[in-house]
Amino acid sequence: MRQILPLAQARQMPLLRRPTALLFLMAVAMPVAFATWSALLNNFVIEAAEFDGSDIGWLHTVREIPGFLAVGVIAIIMVMREQVLGVVALALLGVATAMTAWFPSLGGILTITMLSSIGFHYYETVNQSLQLQWLPKDSAPQMLGWLLAAGSGATLVAYVLVVLTWRAFDLNYNLVYMVSGGFTAIVAVIAYFAYPQFEAPNPQIKRMVLRRRYWLYYALQFMSGARRQIFVVFAGFMMVEKFGFEVHEVTGLFLINLIANMVFAPLLGRAVFRFGERSALIFEYVGLIGVFLAYGGVYYFGWGVILAATLYVVDHMFFALALALKTYFQKIADPGDIAPTAAVAFTINHIAAVFLPAALGYLWLVSPGGVFVLAAGMAGVSLALALLIPRHPVPGYETRLSNLVPAAAE
Repeated sequence: MRQILPLAQARQMPLLRRPTALLFLMAVAMPVAFATWSALLNNFVIEAAEFDGSDIGWLHTVREIPGFLAVGVIAIIMVMREQVLGVVALALLGVATAMTAWFPSLGGILTITMLSSIGFHYYETVNQSLQLQWLPKDSAPQMLGWLLAAGSGATLVAYVLVVLTWRAFDLNYNLVYMVSGGFTAIVAVIAYFAYPQFEAPNPQIKRMVLRRRYWLYYALQFMSGARRQIFVVFAGFMMVEKFGFEVHEVTGLFLINLIANMVFAPLLGRAVFRFGERSALIFEYVGLIGVFLAYGGVYYFGWGVILAATLYVVDHMFFALALALKTYFQKIADPGDIAPTAAVAFTINHIAAVFLPAALGYLWLVSPGGVFVLAAGMAGVSLALALLIPRHPVPGYETRLSNLVPAAAE
């Protein structure tokens, strides 16, 4: 059996063997596969399988099904430690990404996307749980910002290589997917063998947890998932379909996003710590309303490619403030609820994601601008919910509607 080390003792280990080092290692590995897959995806599916708006909607619906089923993590951690599950899921993401270009048809792409998505969503579910268990509350916002920056830095290297070499060396999709996915899989193997199994001080409940006092967190997760799908599915697709962006141009846009994340993610983490989750989320949602309405203007009023590209970068930066949602839950949660609630929250986050991309794919065929106007409305609902977050949330005072009395068990 592999060594199990209490978290308090683990923090006395050499720096590169501590739990935070493992979090950083996985934070570097995951986006190399996932972000490279995303950067090439729109060009790949259009060139290899002649996807239209409906097809891309169905692809992302299939991709989000494992997210909807993330609650299954609760059953798996009954027989497998969270840390092990996270590493196995990371390896699956890497292997499936490496095989993406082997099946250049609608059915093949949907199948391999399902496998990579299982790896991605189960990794993200466990990773979020481990972050909130392993990071102290007083430093969590800043550390989450640095973890985002680390992931952006790793992906930056991958994107620079794609931009510089795609046309210069006439690269193909299979080679790029093999290299990026293979890297993630290799790092997952290293993460498994190089670190002991860390034991958090609060045993996690290994059953589904739904508590009334977490209702605002659930609602914000639901709206976040619905809103995010429109950006993930259609913002990049617009750049290829409407403006004819090639692979190196799309990757260049992603590259700008990464540099912005590296610079601003730690600052955003400090801002959440300084001003609180309520102010951070209000700022995010107000900004997203403006961005999505401007996206609609690109279609309704013919605003140009420069504005569309700028909106894409600004949009991506606003989403970095989602770390405030994690730390809001960390402040209101019972310590033993973190793992099961992370799984439940991931499922709630993906309820809309299962049907929304496919449904909006048909709307896209009729009115692309209408898709973004709808997203602005979703951001407005999120804003209304964010206004209910207290300035200093704690158990028993989870929303501004709560009384300052001990919370009920449910």
